[in-house]
Order: sequence, then C-alpha cells, then structure tokens
Amino acid sequence: MATTQHYMWAAGHFILLVCSFKFFLAKILFQDPSSWWYKTSFLGALVSYAIVCQKSLGTPQPNLAWVRRALLDENIQYFLMAFFWWTSRPVTLALVPYAIFSLFHALTFTRTTLLPQFLPPGPPPQPGAAPTPHPLAKKLQVWVKANYDNAMRAVAFTELVILGRVILGILLRRNALLTPIIYAHFLRQRWYQSKFTRDAVALVHARIYAFVTSPGKPPVVAQIYTQVTDLTRRWAGSTIQAAGAAGAGAGAGARRQ
Repeated sequence: MATTQHYMWAAGHFILLVCSFKFFLAKILFQDPSSWWYKTSFLGALVSYAIVCQKSLGTPQPNLAWVRRALLDENIQYFLMAFFWWTSRPVTLALVPYAIFSLFHALTFTRTTLLPQFLPPGPPPQPGAAPTPHPLAKKLQVWVKANYDNAMRAVAFTELVILGRVILGILLRRNALLTPIIYAHFLRQRWYQSKFTRDAVALVHARIYAFVTSPGKPPVVAQIYTQVTDLTRRWAGSTIQAAGAAGAGAGAGARRQ
C-alpha cells in the first residue's frame, strides 16, 4: 500500500509535469510565460528528489564519509542541479530531462497505485497466481518498458545541448559565468555514472571530429579541437571514476523508483 511519502513523491512529479507543460506550451506559441511555472516545476522536482534522497541516504550525517557518499549519488546530483536551476535565471532546456524522468515516474505511479483503485485487476490466470492486470495498466507497462531506453538517450543528448546553451548564454549574457562551470561538473559525474551519457558524448565527439577533419577545413581547426578534447579528458579523469561506477546502480535505481 502506498504511503503518504509515496504520494508526496508522486505529487512532486505531477506538479513538475503540469507546470513544465504549461511553460513549454507558452514558449512554443511564442508567448512570454511567467517564471512562476518554471520555478514551480523545479519545486516539484525538489520535493520528489528530496524524498528519494532521504530514503536512499537516510538522515544527513556531519561527517566526510556521508558527504562523499551523497555527492556520488545521482539523485543528490539531480537534486542539487534542480536547486541551482530553481534559484537561477530560467533556462528552458533545463526542464526537459526532469520532465522526461517525471513522465515515466508518473506513468508508473498511475499504473501501480492509481489505476488499481478505479480499475480493479482481473482474476488470476490460475489458482494461486497474481491477479491479471487491467488492460490499460498492461498497456502503460508495455509502453514504459518499450520507450525507457530511448527516453534516457534523449535525456543524455539534451544534457549535452544544455551545456552548449549555457556556454552560449555567457556570450549573450543570458546566464551567469558560473552556470557552465557547475553544469560541466554535473556532466562529468553523469559521464562516469551513465552509459547513455558516455554514448552521447562519443557520438557527438565523432561527428564533430569528422567535421573538423573533413577535406577543405583548415588544419588549425582540427588542432584546436584536439587540444580542447585533450584538456577536457585531463580535467574529467580523476579518482571518482571507480567510486562513481560503484555508486551508479543504487542512484539509478532510486531515481527510477
């Protein structure tokens, strides 16, 4: 049976979905949406992630070991990024990964908790077996399972686009200088903990490298890109690799709930 905490967790995801949809719709229609929708979307994310973080890590402990464990937990990372976006000037793309996560959480919550209260499952196929899920619940389960990996790939590529957006935002004075630095560190953690992120980075790198080394391009362009990628690799490589890989499973499982 779902607890009050579980309902609060789900409410956060539903709030994020509704408010982000309103914000996206206004942007698509070339309107100027109130930042209230943006802020409330991330407030919903903060509620949901705070509950998951508390369940996975327990009460915060005033010691370095707990802090290190928390910083390697991807739910904490998304919670901290949600707090940063919540307190910063709106970046529309920043909502997309959270909205995708919330869509899958909301559908799963609807299937496992809400639908059984209104659409009872059918009789078990045989004595002693579990009841047969309602056809609508079964369709939701099949859709979520079939589209989950593609959605996570979309999240990974969107997060790379967000980095480009906040770097460009410096030149256009649309965000603070600190924003791409913080977000780059977040992506560094994601690279260690998410196969989808590593695949997205590899594909983008291959496309860019093929472009800068194609015939007709000045050799200096390829040289500059190679130097940039070398510097990025040196910055990204550190002792968090092993620790991050070890902590990735628990964080991912908690985020999917």
